[in-house]
Amino acid sequence: MPLVTTKDMFAKAYEGGYAIGAFNINNMETIQGIVEAGKIEKAPLILQVSSSARKYANPKYLTRMVQAAVEDSGLPIALHLDHGDSYDLCVSCIKDGFTSVMIDASHHPLAENIKITSQVVKYAHDHGVVVEAELGRLAGVEDNVKVSEADSFYTDPEEAAEFVEKTGVDSLAIAIGTSHGAFKFKGEAKLRFDILEKVSELLPKFPIVLHGASSVLPEYVKMVNDFGGAMPGAKGIPEDMLRKAASMAVCKINVDSDLRLAFTAATRKHFAENPSHFDPRQYLGDGRTLVTECVRHKLVHVLGCAGKA
Repeated sequence: MPLVTTKDMFAKAYEGGYAIGAFNINNMETIQGIVEAGKIEKAPLILQVSSSARKYANPKYLTRMVQAAVEDSGLPIALHLDHGDSYDLCVSCIKDGFTSVMIDASHHPLAENIKITSQVVKYAHDHGVVVEAELGRLAGVEDNVKVSEADSFYTDPEEAAEFVEKTGVDSLAIAIGTSHGAFKFKGEAKLRFDILEKVSELLPKFPIVLHGASSVLPEYVKMVNDFGGAMPGAKGIPEDMLRKAASMAVCKINVDSDLRLAFTAATRKHFAENPSHFDPRQYLGDGRTLVTECVRHKLVHVLGCAGKA
């Protein structure tokens, strides 16, 4: 089975009231851990890559590892560029075999965002690739994305409708209160479901995306801290809020911080309990196993896409 686009995935997710998990990948063990969870739970997957992860893993290695995952699992898997910051980067990923790209020009004024996104859409659609864009700005830090609370703002539903009409984009990431990274909120998380409802009224059956949607699972934070970490106050989006969003217009929910936490927690625990170990297969294998456990939990209890492959 070849890599697929997200088009059919999202159509089924919208009708079924669930979301597809978009899991960030950085190395072989993370890919294997995610895909093993997908195989066990029979779920479609989006494996997504930031520009920094693409550089770290080397595009040639990365795309071939993902292709191996498709061949091994037989699952519908899309390969997606996360937060592409330029037309040239999106084109390069499409040439590498990505089936989906995100152009994030949300830091530009609306007119410029529309112009840049339209250029990417034209090239991508000519090559059978789908495009995600972003409107509104999420606070937080993740890889090359750094937005202060002062510079963040919610998505305007009227602008979202105009943006989709003028660009022809296939899905849209909106800002309704999620945040990048593990240290998301000073108080309690609060998602603006009123904005999501208005967007879905103006854009019926159009797939919406949530970024910055890791739950920062407390058991992994505790494990990190128990074995030498320092992450007091780390917390994310309550999972019941994410499940509600998935039952509405949200068809794609991004997960990165929880995977990093799981991998780091397992690795720290391994070294604390086995200080003399120096075989990477031992401690990286533990990281891979906990990533699988984390992703299985998301597929079943948050996204609702288990059994939908």
